[in-house]
Amino acid sequence: MKKVELLSPAGNMEKLKMVFRYGADAAYLGGKFFNLRALAGNFSNEEIIEAVKYAHSLGKKIYVTLNIIAHNNEIEKVADYSKFLESAGVDAVIVADLGIFKVVRDNTNLEINISTQASNTNWMSVKVWKEMGAKRIILARELSLKEIREIREKVPDVELEVFIHGAMCMSISGRCLLSNYLTGRDANRGACAQPCRWKYHLVEENRPGEYYPIYEDERGTFIMNSRDLCTIEFIDQILDTGIDSLKIEGRMKGIYYGAMVTKVYREAIDRYYEGNFKYNPKWMDMLNSVSNRKYTKGFFFGNPGSEGQNYDSSSYNKTHDIVAKVIGKSKDYKSVLEIRSKVNVGDEVEIIKPKGDPIKVIMPEMIKMRKGQEEGKIETANPNVIVKV
Repeated sequence: MKKVELLSPAGNMEKLKMVFRYGADAAYLGGKFFNLRALAGNFSNEEIIEAVKYAHSLGKKIYVTLNIIAHNNEIEKVADYSKFLESAGVDAVIVADLGIFKVVRDNTNLEINISTQASNTNWMSVKVWKEMGAKRIILARELSLKEIREIREKVPDVELEVFIHGAMCMSISGRCLLSNYLTGRDANRGACAQPCRWKYHLVEENRPGEYYPIYEDERGTFIMNSRDLCTIEFIDQILDTGIDSLKIEGRMKGIYYGAMVTKVYREAIDRYYEGNFKYNPKWMDMLNSVSNRKYTKGFFFGNPGSEGQNYDSSSYNKTHDIVAKVIGKSKDYKSVLEIRSKVNVGDEVEIIKPKGDPIKVIMPEMIKMRKGQEEGKIETANPNVIVKV
């Protein structure tokens, strides 16, 4: 049985290395052009070359997003950039726009994955993309498990990818004009201001001032604020459909998000292929520890209705903050930490390993380091400080 690919987000080089460390088989990233996360760190051309070399040294893959809906002045630049990506050795590009697809196909031998932005919700559109030369179709998020199975049966000779975790857009497949209309920032070219997360008052034309209690109270409502997708409770049913790749959203999230979410789904996938899959509630505990807007099962079991919306808040929930990143070992076999949040000697912290349960420990004595030299013991470490423990 061919094992499914676990595909994680990489907003920069640090995030890329983190998701690979915690079990991703491949990572997707954006360059400085043509991608739908214009405000992410993104990768320069030199960094893309470095990322590809690093991934390939681990036997892993890199996919680069070219998924904007292009205008005339942008389409003319795609050929040269796609030629660069081919020379860099990227494993595939992710494309939504038919014009960009043709430019990439006609000017390179790059494998092309069709973005979820292309709204592929039926087997015929998947078949057409495949016949035009697409290697993989990233299915629309509005599909049920039943529909995915049917697409797999009707078009067995193309790779299929689905999103399994992360932020959801209130617009079909993310093709939204709200940001463009209200702020002038084009969501379809990577600059979404997320006005769907703003607070609104819902007023029906013939009954001004009346409130709809399901959605709104006197404080207003976040009527367009979708909850985040989470499929860990039924990931085995998604795997049963014969999908080829499972995708985690979150190129703009931090390294703790990338590490923990990748770790959890890696463990669940491995249990599935070992033949002893059983949902473990601790997986949800770990996913609740990272930044989220409450969770929904999405469309996998049909239209989610009000269960998919977060009407009372647009803020994030989480139970944990990242304290530090382990960056190495000292000559005396102590761990060297790069502090990310204020921490004190005696605080309870958790060590998050790529495999196995987190380990709870009491923060031990900290020795402040500068340029590899000890500066002395400290009781409190602030962000950006290097300590040895």
